[in-house]
Formats: sequence, structure tokens, C-alpha cells
Amino acid sequence: MPTHYQTSRAEMDPRHSNKLSLRQRFYLIEVLVGLKLTGVRFFSNMWKHTLHMFGVKGARGAVTIQYPDERRPYAPRLRSLHRLVRREDGSPRCVACMMCETVCPAHCIYIVASEHPNPDIEKVPQRFDIDLGKCVFCGFCVEACPEDAIRMDTGILEFSSFSRRGMVYDMETLLALEPARPDGAPTSPVPIPADRRV
Repeated sequence: MPTHYQTSRAEMDPRHSNKLSLRQRFYLIEVLVGLKLTGVRFFSNMWKHTLHMFGVKGARGAVTIQYPDERRPYAPRLRSLHRLVRREDGSPRCVACMMCETVCPAHCIYIVASEHPNPDIEKVPQRFDIDLGKCVFCGFCVEACPEDAIRMDTGILEFSSFSRRGMVYDMETLLALEPARPDGAPTSPVPIPADRRV
């Protein structure tokens, strides 16, 4: 009985062969091609910087951004650290509908609901935690929220902790954050976890 995985006796196309030629095994040509590409880019940028230094306005080489001191402008729709939005009376806008917790692919949002004293509002979150160590910053929670209570517009991208518990941001921390300025720069300070010692 013939098997389904019999190999054919047809000759293999040499371009798709799994056997490497002698030239390919030494990688010499490929290394030289890579060195040529690097050299062309390096000397081209060096020449443009030299021309620019002597006053030629049109010549501008590649420029490195000195990251901690200089920052590249962020796009307006960049998804950064989450924040919870407040109502006019200062209470959280969230009604604990669990939509964000349900839609989150990383399961990093944890909500405990309780009754709201106002009869017009059915529920309010007693606890709202986001584990940023698990979060993939997909923005599904923002899209799913029917109350527009959670946003990712703080502009804060540099947050860290020395422990896993320090990456869990609670409701008070998320309510304290403000939206970014129009240029994308954060207006709120980076929240420092309670377990961090500066």
C-alpha cells in the first residue's frame, strides 16, 4: 500500500535546494556585501555632515536623537498609559459594566462593582486595577467602554517597577492622571509605585 508521503524522483530546482554551495557556506560574499552597505551609509552621512558643517544648507545627514534629553514628537493617537476619567462631581465615570475586563485579551483588568448612592447610576467600581506587566496596550478596553471612562492618552511611556505588584495600578492612581498636551508630552508625573525606593 503506497503511503501519502512518498518522495518523488523528480529533480529539485537548484535555486531551492537545501544544499549550500561552497561560496554560500563560507558566507564571504554576503559579509562583504554587508560591509559595503554599511560603509556606503557611513561615508555618505559623514560627507553630508561635513558639507553641512561648512555651510551647505541642503546637505543634512542622519541625525541621532539623544533620547533622555531630546524626545521625538509622539503621534496624537499613540496609546500610552491608561487613565480613568472623572465626572463633573469628581467621581469616576466608570459604571463597572465589565466590558473592558471582558474584551481584554491579556486579562489584565480587574474590577469589583458596588452599588452607587445615586439611583440614576446603577453601579460604580469599588476596585479597578490594571496590571501593566500583562497589558499589551491594544486599546480594546478604550474602544469597548460605552461611557468613555478609560482612555490611553496620558503620553506616559516610561513606567517601571522593581516588583510585579508595583506594576498593578489601582483606581486612585488611574484617576490622578491627566491627558497629554497637544504635542504628546505628558502633563502628569510618572506614577511611582509604593514599593519603590528612590
